[in-house]
Amino acid sequence: MRGSPPSDPDSDRMWSLSTFRLTDPTGRLLGTCQTYADITDGYRAERRLELLTNAGAGIGATLDVARTAQELADVLVPALGDVAWVALSEAVLEGDEPSKMSGPGRWNLRRIGVAPPGEGWPTGLPAAGAVPPALPNHPLLQRIGQGQTVLLPDLDSVVAAAEGHSELAHLFVPEHGHSVIAAPLFARGLVLGTVVVWRTRRPAPFGQEDADLLTEIASRAALGVDNARRYTREHRAAVALQQRLLPAATTDTPAAETVGCYVPAGGGAEIGGDWYDVIALPSFRVALVAGDVTGHGLPATATMGRLRTAVDTLADLELDPDELLTHLDDLVQQLQDEAPHQGDTVGASCLYAVYDPVTCQCTLASAGHPPPVVVRPDGTVEAVEMSPGPLLGVGGMPVETTTFDLEPGSTIAVYTKGVIYRDDHDPDAGLWRLTDCLARFAGPGRGLDGVGHELLRSLGDAPARDDMALLLARTRAIAPANTATWEFPADPSAVAAARQAAAGQLAAWGLDEVSFTTELVVSELVTNAVRYAGGPIGLRLIRENVLVCEVHDPSNTQPRLRRARWSDEGGRGLFLIAQLTTRWGSRYARSGKTIWTEQSLVADLGVPGLLP
Repeated sequence: MRGSPPSDPDSDRMWSLSTFRLTDPTGRLLGTCQTYADITDGYRAERRLELLTNAGAGIGATLDVARTAQELADVLVPALGDVAWVALSEAVLEGDEPSKMSGPGRWNLRRIGVAPPGEGWPTGLPAAGAVPPALPNHPLLQRIGQGQTVLLPDLDSVVAAAEGHSELAHLFVPEHGHSVIAAPLFARGLVLGTVVVWRTRRPAPFGQEDADLLTEIASRAALGVDNARRYTREHRAAVALQQRLLPAATTDTPAAETVGCYVPAGGGAEIGGDWYDVIALPSFRVALVAGDVTGHGLPATATMGRLRTAVDTLADLELDPDELLTHLDDLVQQLQDEAPHQGDTVGASCLYAVYDPVTCQCTLASAGHPPPVVVRPDGTVEAVEMSPGPLLGVGGMPVETTTFDLEPGSTIAVYTKGVIYRDDHDPDAGLWRLTDCLARFAGPGRGLDGVGHELLRSLGDAPARDDMALLLARTRAIAPANTATWEFPADPSAVAAARQAAAGQLAAWGLDEVSFTTELVVSELVTNAVRYAGGPIGLRLIRENVLVCEVHDPSNTQPRLRRARWSDEGGRGLFLIAQLTTRWGSRYARSGKTIWTEQSLVADLGVPGLLP
């Protein structure tokens, strides 16, 4: 028990009190005897062991640098001292290593963890913020920089250490502080920061045993801080890589206005392989993509980058959504073969949707991905009914397409499973939450700026265990007055008729300056269709920010651009088209193909070398 013997006023010592009965041989009570035994050393040894045990269990349980620092301060107060703080290098807070070349005067420390918190913290002593480079050449600070613990056992030594720097005393010396220990957080040859413990209320000063105890605790805590720092660095690198691999957050095309957002996983989970994409396709169409790679960490992010690049390439070929996902499935199987030891982590889901602002129709296909949600102009919200195929990498199963009307002003949301899979692991409940939030935040008349992050925050406060990627697209339509369509038979006379029709429409649109070039393009494309494909032949002009010319024929033969020799009588048509237009290409349909071209709506200056 603790007590003070009658002759010893030192109440900081620990005493064991024993009481004995004094009796004579007959058993008659003569009196009592009390003895005191000094058990201070044993008691303190037991308390030190308990403090070490608590430090081992309570420090470094998370991979958060600031929280680890606070855990260290909480362990030390009141078990060892009355006031404690932990200051870390700003480089450590960013996940970097403090420079070995930096001396104590250039540590750039920041006070992170303090105890006691709140009102118990000494008045006038800064509880947070940057620590000024005090006493940069002081011997005590030099010792800390070398990894040694500094003990100032009494007020005289504290005053002597601060001599000549009284203006900084209020930053480092708490009120009534009379004894202090400062230990470095030393790990792998680097000083990550310092931990300082003061005694202000209890009268007993710190001793060497206390300094040794703090040194051991600080060395264990330094490993926790360093582990958290390394995780912060890796997590930051993965997030930076993920964000660099994602497209621009906002796009604005004739087909749709889009806003995308990505939120990395929280709660200690590694970064994942979620992505979204917006791909501008010819004829003013737009592709909306969302995908989710299995697993976490840099391998998943790298796989995501390869898949997104593949989707961009396949989209440029203008494949149907189901055919595109079939080719993407082949790529994932190839990735599995390249890394058999990671075969269980190489997999993905993907949704690929194409919206056409001319027909106001959306065609999509899904490989194991959740359905998109549509907010109609009248405010109704619904998940698109579709039949998703298997995950990418499974192979052997077909992928079905779904086509539905999408009115101008509708908002379509494509997302990854982290958006709807929350703590309850109920996708149906998550989908209901998403539709409810979309109705509130992305309804008609509400802008999309900032809606994505606001919507994700409204889904739940707890950090998600999986990444969340969300893409919102507000659809638009090409006005019917900006399109013109004709159909011609496979007859040589159709060439002149097509040129005349195109010229008349351009005159009606006030685009006479591009009439000459467009007539040449129409003439070449229709001539090739009559000669090699047969009829019927479709011609369509679309005017928006550029002029699109499309010629459709029933043949599935892919046109090839080549450079004709000087003796060849043909083979120059596509070469001329490539020179006359901004870009050109072809795409297949259920029956036949469509060759398209794009022209900038500027004055037609002709083609140098073709005409005088």
